[in-house]
Amino acid sequence: MYSLFALVGRGFFTLAGYVGGVSRLTYNCTYWVLVAPFRGKGLRWYASVRQMVVVGFNAVPIVSLISCFIGVIVALQGAYSLRAFGALNYVVNMVAVIITRELGPLLTAIIVIGRSGSSFAAEIGTMKVGEEVDALETMGLNPVRFLVVPRYLAMLIMLPCLTTVADTAGILGGALFAMVSLGWSLPNYLLRTVDALVMRDIVSGLVKSIVFAVIITKIGCYEGFSVQGGAEGVGKSTTASVVKSIFSVIAADMIFTAIFYYGSEG
Repeated sequence: MYSLFALVGRGFFTLAGYVGGVSRLTYNCTYWVLVAPFRGKGLRWYASVRQMVVVGFNAVPIVSLISCFIGVIVALQGAYSLRAFGALNYVVNMVAVIITRELGPLLTAIIVIGRSGSSFAAEIGTMKVGEEVDALETMGLNPVRFLVVPRYLAMLIMLPCLTTVADTAGILGGALFAMVSLGWSLPNYLLRTVDALVMRDIVSGLVKSIVFAVIITKIGCYEGFSVQGGAEGVGKSTTASVVKSIFSVIAADMIFTAIFYYGSEG
């Protein structure tokens, strides 16, 4: 019994320390983004744009392809279930709502975690091991401003854009199935999609993507700053950033889905 309480206690204090560290990083990053520019300390836009290319533009092909496949899969499964009720027309509604509300932002976030969240941890962790972070502090340069803020801005701007790309590709994937298997025309499918969607569906997905962007950046960068040891520590930190980011994103998605669901009932 004692060992059980000790295990729970250690787990609680470890979690509290981790949340506190991420919160401090978030506070510092928010200061450099929202307050510091008005005090003469401008943002590093060149570095931010470079990160936007890496985080967003380079991820468009893989996000589009996977989302298109997911759209086809959702349409196939929906048609299989709805055919028994003679309701194949509702395949359009199912694909549009599921993609824009859930799968678009969630799949995009998971892909970006694998591509960029892990690289944030690996890059900053390598700099920490090589004492480059200490060198920045010695020169009087704030590591959060120079390392975290450009990645933060890039993720905040590009993840909603990638989510929009994923939504479009997923809907076109469903249209591909409808044209091949159901004999519908593309204009007809798109008109049905417009009728099926409301602005709330699209906005809820974009709001999720903004929250996911904050989670991915903060966990990835915090794990990088927390690296201890050499190459092994960088590997462990990179793995931890991916696992914790995916868990946190899915938990946040569940919370927001519940909020939007009960909010729509009211």
